[in-house]
Amino acid sequence: MSTNRQHVATYLTEQQHQQWKRRAEAMDMSLSEYIQAMTEAGHKKFEATVDRDESADELRQQRNDLKEELSHARDRIESLEEQLYQSERREIVDYIEANPGADIDAVIRHVIDTVPGRVNQHIEELEGTEIAVRDGGFHPIEGES
Repeated sequence: MSTNRQHVATYLTEQQHQQWKRRAEAMDMSLSEYIQAMTEAGHKKFEATVDRDESADELRQQRNDLKEELSHARDRIESLEEQLYQSERREIVDYIEANPGADIDAVIRHVIDTVPGRVNQHIEELEGTEIAVRDGGFHPIEGES
């Protein structure tokens, strides 16, 4: 071991100093020995270089794929919302066209009175693709075994 040594100093908070001192004592080392050992250990376990998991081109492709997927999902949501509300809107428009000047109470009564027919139509459209009739009730297709 070389006797040519250099002095290095660091400034610690009181809390850091006490914590490091306790750790050094627990390892039966002086504080200087502890700092030197931990510094060397840190260098052995740490590399300053970071390898990319993926190239920029791969990340761009993933981003583009996700943007396309998001666009398709938004289009699907819009289509489903349109299907959901179209029948109610159409029913209101048809009623008003057939009854110009109808007040809000008349429109509401008409919508309420015609709900069973529209629900039956929706159920017929969904049956076999999204819902199934089983045991006298409706069940989602995913629940089928």
